[in-house]
Amino acid sequence: MLAERMSISVARCYLGLSVLSYVVQRIKIRHMANIIKKLQNGFELRPLDSFDQSEVRRVATRVFFNIAGEWGLSRSESLTLLGGPSERTFYRWRDGNVSALPRDTLERISVMLGIYKATHILLPVAERANEWLRRTNTDFGDKSALNVMLNGRVDDLYQIRRYLDGWCS
Repeated sequence: MLAERMSISVARCYLGLSVLSYVVQRIKIRHMANIIKKLQNGFELRPLDSFDQSEVRRVATRVFFNIAGEWGLSRSESLTLLGGPSERTFYRWRDGNVSALPRDTLERISVMLGIYKATHILLPVAERANEWLRRTNTDFGDKSALNVMLNGRVDDLYQIRRYLDGWCS
């Protein structure tokens, strides 16, 4: 009799946790939907070409170097992820002197920003999110996500981005 009552209590507890989990998930979804509606109402979506290109270049490189700092990237890793600019160009960009930025590099920075965002959504503790990049992963053939990204192709960046987006959805 006691065992039966305990199993009923345990079942009720699990059911209660399931319901609570469902409610919390629904609240999060509603909250995110409200945020998206507010953003859509308050901002006009415009094509990239409609922005001041010097400002786009400046912001993009600043974003990259902030992410590179958080990820603890070396100079050579940063150069590879940016698509292999010359060291002189790299240091100019780092110092905020961005007279030109190839579309390929802008695309790379955009994908890396998406990777950064996805890791921080999945792993809200910044240290864990940034450490994930360097951990080996069986889904990448026992390589880390960073090692895959350092193969140097834009497709390698997209591979990591798609992988994370699959976990986020």
